[in-house]
Amino acid sequence: MQTLTIDSTLEKRLHQVSQLIGNTPLVALDRVYKNPKVQILAKLEWQQLGGSVKARPAFNIIKQAILHGQLDQNRVLLDASSGNTGIAYGAVGAALGIQVALCLPENASKERKMILRAHGVDIVYTPATELTDGAQIKAKELHAQNPDLYFYADQYANPHNWQAHYAHTAPEIIEQTQGEITHFVAGLGTSGTFMGTSRRLKEYNPGIEIVSLQPDSPMHGLEGWKHMETAIVPQFYDDSLADKNLEVSTFDAYELIKEVAQKEGLLISPSAAANLAGAIALADTIEEGTIVTMFPDSADKYSEVLKQVFN
Repeated sequence: MQTLTIDSTLEKRLHQVSQLIGNTPLVALDRVYKNPKVQILAKLEWQQLGGSVKARPAFNIIKQAILHGQLDQNRVLLDASSGNTGIAYGAVGAALGIQVALCLPENASKERKMILRAHGVDIVYTPATELTDGAQIKAKELHAQNPDLYFYADQYANPHNWQAHYAHTAPEIIEQTQGEITHFVAGLGTSGTFMGTSRRLKEYNPGIEIVSLQPDSPMHGLEGWKHMETAIVPQFYDDSLADKNLEVSTFDAYELIKEVAQKEGLLISPSAAANLAGAIALADTIEEGTIVTMFPDSADKYSEVLKQVFN
């Protein structure tokens, strides 16, 4: 695909926005998990534009679409999301003057809906019972009905999703751990974070153990996660990449939200807590090592969950 020459003002804006993506801190969780020989580290992914790990793929998808002539200020970016990717699209789109339309499950948190509206995103709600799968189906229908209006980003199949993590997330982890990472643990949703980061880490050191996490039930409370056996599997997901697969319960994740808040001073989301639960489960099985996981977002958009946890 040929790269086009773009307007100098838009090119400048792309560069400015790129400075707000990635380079998130890596912190040690040594009060929640105490073992002098096993260290658990987490990337605080909410500390970037859009407030979540989804800033990385959203920006890369938009940037590549602009550079290849697929998206401009006269077309609407369309996709399906459980919320975080949509918010990232909205934030990046607002900064670049790109309109965004999003198919969103109607049970998304009120905070996510409010943030999306604040960024000027056009929201099409889909049934809560259909989760993000239903949102995907609706987005494809809308694009088929009006292909000239919409650029369908399709985060579940777009290679620029996982490539954002391959190019940036993994190198950051290698640098921040001074190459001492021994295990990488992450939950599966679109699977972009897991696929891109894991591929680059394996290239750096094939001995790094890669562990994927899934909900322990199709009916779970981990927004953005997929129970792969019962969900529409993302096109670029490769189940052979993981060295090990673990299941995480929503209950265990919710319990960790409180513990992390009280021992580490961090208010984390259910998906971040689920990643930590998986990392702890793994840590209990090894004698020594440096485990890295992701905290995709904070608890800012989960008031209903916080009520359950802290009341």
